Amino acid sequence: MTRTKSSVIEVLKGVIYFAKGDNIVDLGMVDELEVADNNIRFRLVFPKLGEASVNIVMGAATKALKAAFGEEIKLEITPIAEKDKGRGPLAGVKHIIAVASGKGGVGKSTVAANLAIALSRAGSQVGLVDADIYGPSVPMMFGTENMQPGVYEKEGKPVIVPIEKYGIKLLSIGYFVDSNKPLVWRGPMATTALNQLLSDADWGVLDFLVIDLPPGTGDIQLTLAQSYSVNGAVIVTTPQKVAFADVKRAATMFKQEKLTIPLLGLIENMAYFTPSDSPEKKYFIFGDGHGQQFADELDIPFLGQIPIDEKIAASGDNGNPIALDENSPVTKAFDEVAVRLREKFQ
Repeated sequence: MTRTKSSVIEVLKGVIYFAKGDNIVDLGMVDELEVADNNIRFRLVFPKLGEASVNIVMGAATKALKAAFGEEIKLEITPIAEKDKGRGPLAGVKHIIAVASGKGGVGKSTVAANLAIALSRAGSQVGLVDADIYGPSVPMMFGTENMQPGVYEKEGKPVIVPIEKYGIKLLSIGYFVDSNKPLVWRGPMATTALNQLLSDADWGVLDFLVIDLPPGTGDIQLTLAQSYSVNGAVIVTTPQKVAFADVKRAATMFKQEKLTIPLLGLIENMAYFTPSDSPEKKYFIFGDGHGQQFADELDIPFLGQIPIDEKIAASGDNGNPIALDENSPVTKAFDEVAVRLREKFQ
């Protein structure tokens, strides 16, 4: 086969980047290709470096090119990250924060939504991804169930435009599926959906992209850690020890070497009850101090306590996250957590 740019590109189309389920040419990963005499030189642009797939893809590209053009060719393949290239859907995102929990029912999605609002109230540009593929709740909590993201074409590929509400850019699988039908998906389908929400969307310039993860430990968490530059994870728990047992497993997952997502801290949700007519009162129904104790046991910072308030459920159901209410003690609690998080990135 004659060595030309077009022939090299045709060969590289046979190299698949399995994290995104397509070949490296159509994914736009091949950059600054040069073909001269016996030399082939190019860069491979990855979402992030340090993942095992970098070496796998580079090895596959090397093998394919030598099989096509002979062992004597001189190859120079340099891996770079999307952010270093100054491109990619997340190139304008300064910080990515994942919100996780060990089990369902601890209010993780409520915390993620209101934390995004609180960060925005503090002056940050914020986006929110509902990565809880099997139980998306962002459309309801933001009152956007009947809305659909926009789409435009760029370089022959569709690009998703997030919905914007209350100054927050929003994307959720809930915007693309029938909310009345369950998602019966295997792991690869779920991770493909996550990649589309992150990589096929125009997020623009953001200070923070908050990602609401599914509860537990699974494919979504692994894909996020291995394919994207996540700056840290926030763990959400309730005061009960049975909840913390599952949270501990989730926290341990993020500490594994193959994940490499730092734990920014722990948020204790439903920490105490505050009556709406007596916001100065705190009733520690499940006991006081558990959140700090849990954070100490995990050796991570304690970010704060979020109270129980009867308005939380109603505000979420009505599409108005409670952190929009400046007079709510819950809003004050989220504002304090947002301040502590912002301080970590200054």
